[in-house]
Amino acid sequence: MLGAMRFPYIGSGPYCYANSLAMVLGRGAPEPSAIEVLTGSPFGFQCQDGLAWFDPLGWDPGIGLDNALDLLGWTCERAAGGSAADAVQRLRDAGGPVLVGPVEMGLLMHQPGSGTAIGADHFVVVTAVVDGVVHFHDPHGHPFATLPVDEFTTAWESVSFSYPAQPFTMRTAFRRVRSVDVHDALRACLPAARRLLTPDGERPATAVERFAAHVADGLTDAQTGHLVHFAVEVGARRLADAAAWLGRLGLGAASAVAERQARLVGGLQRPLVGGEGDSAVAILRDLAPTYAELEASLAGSGVPR
Repeated sequence: MLGAMRFPYIGSGPYCYANSLAMVLGRGAPEPSAIEVLTGSPFGFQCQDGLAWFDPLGWDPGIGLDNALDLLGWTCERAAGGSAADAVQRLRDAGGPVLVGPVEMGLLMHQPGSGTAIGADHFVVVTAVVDGVVHFHDPHGHPFATLPVDEFTTAWESVSFSYPAQPFTMRTAFRRVRSVDVHDALRACLPAARRLLTPDGERPATAVERFAAHVADGLTDAQTGHLVHFAVEVGARRLADAAAWLGRLGLGAASAVAERQARLVGGLQRPLVGGEGDSAVAILRDLAPTYAELEASLAGSGVPR
């Protein structure tokens, strides 16, 4: 059984991994908004199989978590795979809160409307396994949630996501190895941000234009649902947080570009909900060149690549 360590609940579904990391790092952890920027997620756009993701090409939350931990001067132990029994035993043997994920959000049976895998990844913090019940903080609005072990492991084993993932992935034994001020960590992440904005593969502007063509042709219900229930919300929030932190670092030009991006992405919600494809296309075409503008603003502020 995990120890009875006290740590605050922090909740926000779209920022599940950033909030989960903030919880396990405990008192003195950076704001989740800073963690999200440190993951690199605001710095790009990709379109895969007709779905838009407001994050960099090749990025996924696991990569982002590892990046944020390293920049903040922390390390942890990561485990994955094996049987469900092995995974549950690892939870029981852990000496502190465990960051678990990805799990299949559609199979988390404490959430209304669950019961079917929907390809939605999610991250939670397990606090204990007692008498066949997993106790955990779910950042999607459910502190002190519980599930029977078999239900929890079913969601944890599923890996039907848009990126490669291993079943039963968990991170524990979080340990600070060097003291890093959050502002210094954010400055240190900016060269990687420039690289993410100019990937070796498809550039963000090209991906946005390609997705705009999908919107012009008409989106499926699944594509629209992905956007209006998740992607637009998290994309606009990431960019808004990037703008705020860039401003705090004194990078006014880059902050202004990121804020304009946030406004554009956030402005997609109403047209997409209302089926106003032409309006959404116009916004996307305004958005496309801003990724190169952000990279140029960072370069102009002296950020190396």
